[in-house]
Amino acid sequence: MREILVTGGSGFLGSNLCDALLSRGQSVLCVDNFFTGQRSNIKHLLGRTDFELLRHDVIQPLHVEVDSIFNLACPASPVHYQYDPVQTTKTSVIGAINMLGLAKRLGVRILQASTSEVYGDPHVHPQSEDYWGRVNPIGPRSCYDEGKRCAETLFFDYHRQNNVEIKVMRIFNTYGPRMHPNDGRVISNFIVQALRGDPITIYGDGKQTRSFCYVDDLIEGMIAFMDSPGELRGPVNFGNPHECSMLELADRVLQIVGSRSKLVFKPLPQDDPIQRCPDISIASSELEWTPKVQLEDGLRETVAWFRHTLEP
Repeated sequence: MREILVTGGSGFLGSNLCDALLSRGQSVLCVDNFFTGQRSNIKHLLGRTDFELLRHDVIQPLHVEVDSIFNLACPASPVHYQYDPVQTTKTSVIGAINMLGLAKRLGVRILQASTSEVYGDPHVHPQSEDYWGRVNPIGPRSCYDEGKRCAETLFFDYHRQNNVEIKVMRIFNTYGPRMHPNDGRVISNFIVQALRGDPITIYGDGKQTRSFCYVDDLIEGMIAFMDSPGELRGPVNFGNPHECSMLELADRVLQIVGSRSKLVFKPLPQDDPIQRCPDISIASSELEWTPKVQLEDGLRETVAWFRHTLEP
């Protein structure tokens, strides 16, 4: 049984990853400072002999013995990462240094959960891994965007300088059960507003597009990437290439929930990209990975989870 470290393990993606690793017979050390992670996400795992929870901030060095590392620690939604932007940058940069240092000391493989935000507001569509991006370095989103870009730099420099075995994945919009209801992301916003009968908030004209990947597909790709040959270091895009406008998404959510909520329009936030869609040809060709869950099916699962979670 291998001991796998998952930083940010009580978060949305982290907790789903912990479940998947345990189902494969691995032993998991879940590390989280609970800034955005929720104990309820991993409550069902507490007490298992193959699962250990450690409250710890990756900004501080971590002294443990593990066989591989998934570095997912960082608030990932604008509401949360803009709440304390300095802490967000520290988590991305200092956290990466600490986890890379641990991987170097132990001689183990480490995967970085990077983001499509490294592409900024792109001039290239869809975005492929060789596109360097168009990012505002001093805007309100920069703590996250530039923090993740710097983390990628550190990963490749640790590989070149210290021969650390790395995997860098760029995660596009992902959704599903265990999303934080107040994370400010569009799918959770729409579902929570529709369930409560509140107006559905559309920023801009609603014609901007995103592509949405169901969490089970994303976690499957993450594990496949981690298990792939060492020479495939990345960065590799992971997401669903099917685009959907915000107006289309709102209509689907309203239909699934059966809500009569009205649409309200507000100004588009600064530096919010108009289009975001992954080119997943590398993941498809090298890992034989493509998302399988259709948006309609994934939304139904997510609505059911939120409906149960929000019950009084």
